Amino acid sequence: MFGIRSVDGAEHAAMLERDIVLNDMRVIDEKGIVAPLRTFLSACRKDGGMLHVSLDVDFLDPSIAPAVGTTVPGGTTFREAHLVMELLHESGLVTSLDLVELNPFLDDRGMTARLMVDLVGSLMGKKVFDRPTRSK
Repeated sequence: MFGIRSVDGAEHAAMLERDIVLNDMRVIDEKGIVAPLRTFLSACRKDGGMLHVSLDVDFLDPSIAPAVGTTVPGGTTFREAHLVMELLHESGLVTSLDLVELNPFLDDRGMTARLMVDLVGSLMGKKVFDRPTRSK
């Protein structure tokens, strides 16, 4: 799991019981997003694994993705999120995707929804520099 910032006690205990590798925001702050993600992707490839990506809106910092009911400051930036999606695309290991935690009633003029669409584009191979510049 990547980008974890806040879990309750029961969730934390369940993750420890199942030997889930956690890359919380401290790990990302210390090592960057690329090193732990490449380590994970290498292990997945070595074991013949495939990936299901669950893209939770609350993985993103609320300043760029406000449309979530339980905001926690300190999430990933716009560029970090796109880099994750680009690296997942390049891995060739992704077989499925879901987008979760989006609450359109809390969005700021569709800002979060547009970002999620752009992130899916990156997961499907679109590069950030391929996107047209938007006027405000």
